[in-house]
Amino acid sequence: MKEKISPIGESWSEYRETLLTPEERHEIDIKVEIITAILNARNTAGYSQKQLERLTGVKQPIISRMEKGETDPRLSTILKVLEPLGKTLAVVPK
Repeated sequence: MKEKISPIGESWSEYRETLLTPEERHEIDIKVEIITAILNARNTAGYSQKQLERLTGVKQPIISRMEKGETDPRLSTILKVLEPLGKTLAVVPK
């Protein structure tokens, strides 16, 4: 039986390289890092999305979409969510 060869390469990483520019990959990586940090901080604090809504005024469906990566939240929204989690954003050298 003949081995199938994938037209997209051997892995997601290889395929991703062909789809996105270095700048796009970098932007996605930063977004994933921020959202992962928010999700981890929320879980560490023991807050549900609904509790975070009450603390921030950011609606639970927005928090959910943000955590799933289904939306590109405004900076002001991210800062509102980070505040009760005891977190903030910082601009640092690359």
